Amino acid sequence: MIIWLNGAFGAGKTQTAYELSRRLPNSYVYDPENAGFFIRDNLPPSLRGDDFQDYPMWRAFNFAMLDDIASRFDGHVIVPMTITNRQYYDELPGALSRKYDVRHFILYAQKETLLRRLASRLESRHSWGAQQIDRCIKAFNEDITEEKVHTDHWSIAQTAGQIADLAGLALPEDRRSAFRQSMDRITTKLRHIR
Repeated sequence: MIIWLNGAFGAGKTQTAYELSRRLPNSYVYDPENAGFFIRDNLPPSLRGDDFQDYPMWRAFNFAMLDDIASRFDGHVIVPMTITNRQYYDELPGALSRKYDVRHFILYAQKETLLRRLASRLESRHSWGAQQIDRCIKAFNEDITEEKVHTDHWSIAQTAGQIADLAGLALPEDRRSAFRQSMDRITTKLRHIR
């Protein structure tokens, strides 16, 4: 199964993905952003765009990688990635769902919640991610409206539990101490500050 976690920046996609992976046996987090950073860093400045999703090669590469992983990995692949453009959605999770069991969830939250979460990872209201919030919310209300999971008042553990339930997966009991859970989330946050 591929579990695609969509949502605005600050919705909790990455934290939820790693929480699921820590608790879901035989699972793997695949981050499509890594291909975007590679492409952007290896193009002449005059060819770089504002959003790496606009590069056809980004979409083609991530489709090829996920297709290869899903065809050979006997486990769950968790993909935390914001996609608001319907064409790009159709080229990635949409196309993958024609071959594999893809569960797509939109982690949905109000703008103030998203801004507060971005601030917790040292992003201001003027950061690139914060500037995309209105566009994301509009897209999730109008263009890509699949199953929304409202996360405003939920912890990461609660969100992961809801995603697992909706995907029909049983999460084993979390046997980590509260300290270990906190450290795991801090580590995930620090590793994904861009």
